[in-house]
Amino acid sequence: MPLLLVDGLHVRYGAIVALRGMSLTVDEGEIVGLIGVNGAGKSTTMNAIMQVVRPERGRIEYNGASLIGLAPEAIIRRGVAPVMEGRRIFPGLTVEENLKLGAAIRSDREAIRADIERWCAFFPILGERLTKPAGTLSGGQQQMLAVARALMSRPRLLLMDEPSLGLAPKLVSEVFTLIAELRDLGMTILLVEQNVRKTLDIVDRAYLVNTGRVEFAGTPDEIRQQADLEQAYLGGGREAGGGRNASPSASRLPPPASARTSIRG
Repeated sequence: MPLLLVDGLHVRYGAIVALRGMSLTVDEGEIVGLIGVNGAGKSTTMNAIMQVVRPERGRIEYNGASLIGLAPEAIIRRGVAPVMEGRRIFPGLTVEENLKLGAAIRSDREAIRADIERWCAFFPILGERLTKPAGTLSGGQQQMLAVARALMSRPRLLLMDEPSLGLAPKLVSEVFTLIAELRDLGMTILLVEQNVRKTLDIVDRAYLVNTGRVEFAGTPDEIRQQADLEQAYLGGGREAGGGRNASPSASRLPPPASARTSIRG
């Protein structure tokens, strides 16, 4: 049974049909990508999973149970955490206060403090700026804060919507390195991205989305071989580089090593 199942999803914004039978699955321990041009239905799929928009019909199941009709907070409580487009941090609050907001569904204060320390070890710059306003962070650092804030709810499934949007090329590479590291720690991720080359470098499988439906699904290598699809829907030829098809990792995240070093600092 997949951790996430989306089947035959239809979403409409007034007269505009945004999703036309969208279907996908995400298994435990995978990174699964949704790729395609603007307006293809990728972000709408994420919003439908979180029930920010309600589908006309179709199924959305997490761990075998339906998410249809639930409030976003209830979905987070079940183990799904969004990192939505644009980061959406609170710039006037401190880094620590932003992290605590990510744990708003929890009441275990000592464990919350331990998780703040844990993710500050994973993202050293957050520990250094813990008492500073989040608005003083760079764009890449704010993206790290958005991810850490989502992780504070202790999710099994992370929904990441355009995490590289608006970042400088060097920071884009760091974000994709981070996503791969999270999968290596056991996190399951559904990733929406327009950066096809880097997405195919880290995902286990991907769905090519166009006009609200899946046009092609497969491994990175299989999608790279579909040069006509990439030309038609992604605006480029065959991507270079090899994909990663790692086996699923353990479902629980181990604590990071205290001596961990990273360019994220």
